[in-house]
Amino acid sequence: MKPSILVSWLDMDRLDRMLDSLPAAQAAARDALLDELGRASLAEPWEMPPDVVTMNSRVRFSFDGADEEVAMTLSYPKDMGSNPDQLSILTPVGTALLGLKTGDSISWQRPDGAMFELTVRGIEYQPEREGVYHR
Repeated sequence: MKPSILVSWLDMDRLDRMLDSLPAAQAAARDALLDELGRASLAEPWEMPPDVVTMNSRVRFSFDGADEEVAMTLSYPKDMGSNPDQLSILTPVGTALLGLKTGDSISWQRPDGAMFELTVRGIEYQPEREGVYHR
């Protein structure tokens, strides 16, 4: 069973618009993200708890219970640049992270069919926590 997720209505609106404009070649990524958004609870951006992964958050996470952590910024595809620390919301890991809170774990299927478990270890930066809503 997947943990509950929380998404701001502002992120939801932006993600809906992004999904509407995706090409057919990205149908699998679109469908995975739509499934996640379909089970999300919504919150006001200014009421978002500081320990929840939102768009443009810098998140520390680990795979399959490992001690080694990865830190990346969850990004919209249009904002992806040459920074290797950015993670697109359309990747399996990006989709899995959205809306989780620190300490949550989720099992997710990779594109090759294998499963991985992802655990949120911490949030280094969250725009809502900093009062940044127009990004």
